[in-house]
Amino acid sequence: MTRHPTPLRRGSKYAVITGIALGSMLLAGCAGTASTGASSGSTSSAAGSAPVSNGAAQVKVTLSGNDCAMDFASAPAGPVTFEITNSDAAGLSEVELMSDKRILGERENIVAGLKASSFTVTLTGGTYQLNCPGATTENTDFTVIGDATSAPSDVQSLLAEGTVGYGQYVEGQAASLVDAVAALDTAIQAGDVDAAKSAYAAARPFYERIEPVAESFADLDPEVDARVADVDPGTEWTGFHPIEKDIFDTGTITDSTKALSTKLVTDIAQLQTLTTGLTYKPEELANGASGLLEEVQSSKITGEEEAYSHIDLVDFVANVEGSEQAFEYLKPALTTIDPDLTASISAQFASVDALLATYKDAAAPGGYKLYDEALRTSDAPKLTQAIQALQAPLAQISEKVATA
Repeated sequence: MTRHPTPLRRGSKYAVITGIALGSMLLAGCAGTASTGASSGSTSSAAGSAPVSNGAAQVKVTLSGNDCAMDFASAPAGPVTFEITNSDAAGLSEVELMSDKRILGERENIVAGLKASSFTVTLTGGTYQLNCPGATTENTDFTVIGDATSAPSDVQSLLAEGTVGYGQYVEGQAASLVDAVAALDTAIQAGDVDAAKSAYAAARPFYERIEPVAESFADLDPEVDARVADVDPGTEWTGFHPIEKDIFDTGTITDSTKALSTKLVTDIAQLQTLTTGLTYKPEELANGASGLLEEVQSSKITGEEEAYSHIDLVDFVANVEGSEQAFEYLKPALTTIDPDLTASISAQFASVDALLATYKDAAAPGGYKLYDEALRTSDAPKLTQAIQALQAPLAQISEKVATA
């Protein structure tokens, strides 16, 4: 059985399905290079290389206060397991391993006092970055020792490697979404409106980063992410947004809210099942990257996506992050195909990322300013211009990778 999704715009959100095949997922490691401008600070890492146990090098990461510390800052080439414990860091909850902006492995929602979380990645020789958002030193170099596997010189091999890596990224986001929606459901079943608001804002980015893939499941996506205007007369409105209305607009949690939350948990579990094992074509990553920016321009920029919570900037940022990840997984091949275009897109992403960082607000739900009418009026033109400047070159890559 083959499913063919393509990123869809709001307004025709449930109209067209083209392009992804269901299949088995291969596990592949990615060679790393130090990312430009990363803070290569030192945590309290021990000297020497991480020991190998059960076939994988073992690295322990501890979140404490504002610090993110590895017990070893290097490992031999091959599988590496990062085990993360949050001892007492209220402001830290996420750890990522990155290579040139690509997220190779991550764990989020790492709450103080809970059992350790872990992820395993297969790495070749080179320098990577352990990223701990919010830590005093956010980015720390992690060195993998040993002969690096020769990078494929064939563009098709590079593209294939990128699609596999992106598939792993999607699976990771779906797994985190399951956990985040479970936390939302816990707050709702307890009748805790304030906790539900925080959990809602924390859950939304995981869905928004992989929205082009989620939208490929035409029967499920409306159940999860439809706004009231998307719902046909006589059809029940379900998913995130009626819950959003209850907790942010009405300010009450009813039996109906609890039932909606229970259904959302079930639907997100189904989404995780459906996204596990998907394979992708390179042009689908390219189209998805562009489609996420179209999503920003067609709905986030107007404020219609989060009509009750006004956390549109949280979704906005997540869409850009998802777009950038799709691009980054294509980047090794694109650098060979058209280095000038690739450099231009990278520069535009850096510009948009810097602009979005100016809207951070630790006191607001989701960590970004509320996108109220005043902010929309003053800043929508500036945001639109920045996204359009990025999308113009980004829109060119789908044809390039499809014809490479």
